[in-house]
Amino acid sequence: MRWLMIGLLLLLLFFQYQLWLGEGGLAKKLTLEREVAEQEAQNETLQQRNQTLVSEVVDLKEGVESIEERARTDLGMIKEGETFFMVVEPEDQ
Repeated sequence: MRWLMIGLLLLLLFFQYQLWLGEGGLAKKLTLEREVAEQEAQNETLQQRNQTLVSEVVDLKEGVESIEERARTDLGMIKEGETFFMVVEPEDQ
């Protein structure tokens, strides 16, 4: 009976070790849950960026104002009859 109790105790210790520290144990589970949460946050950020890009593409395809704004900001273009003023800030010393 004594050997049976020792054997069962050793078996219990082995299973506890596997549960807490073994491959696929609780430590690994917690690590994977943290990685999944980080990936979901990153996916949310990327989905928001994609939505912004989609709306910008739609606006560029359908709206003249967005094309005009791009030409003004990116290319420095102005309309006929407009006067361009460039304000230069003094350098901080």
